[in-house]
Amino acid sequence: MGVLSGLAPQRVFYYFEEISRIPHGSGNVEKISDYLVRFAREHGLWCCQDACKNVVIVKEAAAGYEEEPPVILQGHMDMVAVHRPDAPVDMTSQGLRLGIDGDWLYAERTSLGGDDGVAIAYALALLEDDCFGHPRLEVVLTVDEEVGMDGARSIDLSMLRGERMVNLDSEEEGIFLTSCAGGARAECGFSYPAAPAEGALAELKVSGLRGGHSGEEIDKGRGNANCLLGRLLWGLAGTGPVRLVSVGGGLADNAIPREARAVLAVSPQSLPLLQERAAQMASQLGEEFAVRDPGLKVSLSELPRAEHALFAASPEDTRRLAAFLWAAPNGVQTMSADLAGLVETSLNLGLLTGQTDASGGSLSAVFSVRSSRESAKYAWIEKLRALAELAGAAVRVTGDYPGWQYRADSPLRDKMTALYRRMYGREPQVQAIHAGLECGLLAAKLPGLDCVSIGPDMRDIHTTEERLSISSTARVWEFLRRLLEEKEDRTVTAAP
Repeated sequence: MGVLSGLAPQRVFYYFEEISRIPHGSGNVEKISDYLVRFAREHGLWCCQDACKNVVIVKEAAAGYEEEPPVILQGHMDMVAVHRPDAPVDMTSQGLRLGIDGDWLYAERTSLGGDDGVAIAYALALLEDDCFGHPRLEVVLTVDEEVGMDGARSIDLSMLRGERMVNLDSEEEGIFLTSCAGGARAECGFSYPAAPAEGALAELKVSGLRGGHSGEEIDKGRGNANCLLGRLLWGLAGTGPVRLVSVGGGLADNAIPREARAVLAVSPQSLPLLQERAAQMASQLGEEFAVRDPGLKVSLSELPRAEHALFAASPEDTRRLAAFLWAAPNGVQTMSADLAGLVETSLNLGLLTGQTDASGGSLSAVFSVRSSRESAKYAWIEKLRALAELAGAAVRVTGDYPGWQYRADSPLRDKMTALYRRMYGREPQVQAIHAGLECGLLAAKLPGLDCVSIGPDMRDIHTTEERLSISSTARVWEFLRRLLEEKEDRTVTAAP
């Protein structure tokens, strides 16, 4: 028996546990894609798997629903695979260890992948169910959404007949998403000469931050470990000569980094003064983030000398790199003038890597840039490019995707709103979101696509504290089934 075998809806959680046994982090989707193909074949369903491992599965309409408009159900099969430093797990080859805490489903010391495993679980449970009425179902499951929406960018949807799509990649029940920001990935690359790292070695470390999704939580003002590391490094570089040996922070460009560290070469005589300065800055940061990130920790500790030769950047190049990291734009840049409370443009320094050896050093700083206004997205990318140029870096932009524009006339949204009102006696919230969804890319491939995004309650996605509400999963499942069962109102009112 599985950990989730006692939960309802039983088949939804059965499939969620099944896919949780399959490693499916971004870039590691072949096994889960093949699993979906086997499922389709075992159930006698038409299926297409492309070279990128995107999967489309079609189930023809149930008896009596042949004249109903087809419905596209869409989600992505990859997850942000992160784990705690103390977790003895290889998420590229091992599945998740699921657990239940009251109404919440979690994975032990790793991310859960509710984003977007719940979409797969819903889809498979619907596709296998022959006991309810439904129109033609066209299930579209894409790959590598979390690292640039590569699957949605490449997928061929010419076989689809549907003009209405329910995207299952949202994290708040009762909220119907109808537009989202566009985005891109901007990588700033530095190179610099190196010389032997003499003297003492010290580790500068930022840890204990809450992190979170760079779209959903960017407005919370949480600390970004990579940016704070740059601030600390800049402060230390102004106190005494420090030389960068290596640096690393963050796990994904679209996740607010929780930890970052740098190895520095310093003179033994200056180390006590540098540690004193680090402690002062740690105290200042602790006060600044006492409410938003109370777990913030900063340390500068001496490391034992390595047996092999180490190399480091010059003090001047270290200061230049620190200046860029400290000055680079991060977090919310502008709020929407059209929708109160909606972030319009933001940046997130999600990934930081750097290493120095005998041949020289390199540093990469990767930003997730989001905006609901295309011109603003490109303007901030150019601003980042200008700053990088001043610091001697080159910028490479990848994963550019469009925003999803609001549709004033939406029969699907009207139908869903009316059903929600009947089921729950209240209005759903119709919102835009700052996080990116694949709807914009898919709508460009399917002109006239009418789309709404829904999903059950989740918390802290893209982190090791990720949670999925069991009761909310059940309610959204019931809503989704009722939506598919409900036939179109073809009543024609006679003219007076």
